[in-house]
Parts: sequence; C-alpha cells; structure tokens
Amino acid sequence: MSDLLDGVPLMSLQRAAGDQAGAACLAKAERDRQFDTDGAAKFILGWLAKHGPQAGEKLTNAAMMHGYRPHDQRAFGPVYAGLARRGAIKCLGFCERQKGHGTSGGRIWSLA
Repeated sequence: MSDLLDGVPLMSLQRAAGDQAGAACLAKAERDRQFDTDGAAKFILGWLAKHGPQAGEKLTNAAMMHGYRPHDQRAFGPVYAGLARRGAIKCLGFCERQKGHGTSGGRIWSLA
C-alpha cells in the first residue's frame, strides 16, 4: 500500500482531516455551549504551572470540574494544539489513555 494519495502523504491528509474535525467540534462548543476557548487555555496553563506535567485527559477533567464544559470533550483537542503551536506547552511523552478504551496515544503536557 502506498503512503501517498494523489502525490500527497497520507499522514498529511489524516492530520488535516483531524484538524478540520477538531475545529468543527470546537466551533460547535463555542456556539452551542458558549465554551470559553481562551479561558480553557488559560486554565490549562495555570493548572500546569501549579501541578506540573499532566496527562491531557487529567487536564481536561480538571478544566471540566472548573466549569469549562463543551458539548464534547474532543473540543479540547484544538485548545491543546493551539497552545502547542504557540509554544506555550510541549508534549513530554505519551501514556495509556483512561478514556478511549485504554488505547495508547495519550499525551503528557508540560509548560514549554
């Protein structure tokens, strides 16, 4: 099986599809639940500053306990991606996920 589709690496296409789905999920959360994206990002930064490196799922759970409740927890994905793109956080490694049937791929985030 080729790693290209019409000359474009499949990984690039998959990443773009994931980014598009994440953006749609976040837009729905902001529209339907008045999800405060900037507030959630600031909360994550503050939590990491106070508690140190954490698995993304633990960060998401903490944010939700403090009132940042989108319609779907996947809306947090673009929040983490935006913080990482800006260089505010970095991935230290990976861990087993607590959600998603314990699959691999959970990220451990820290302040950059």
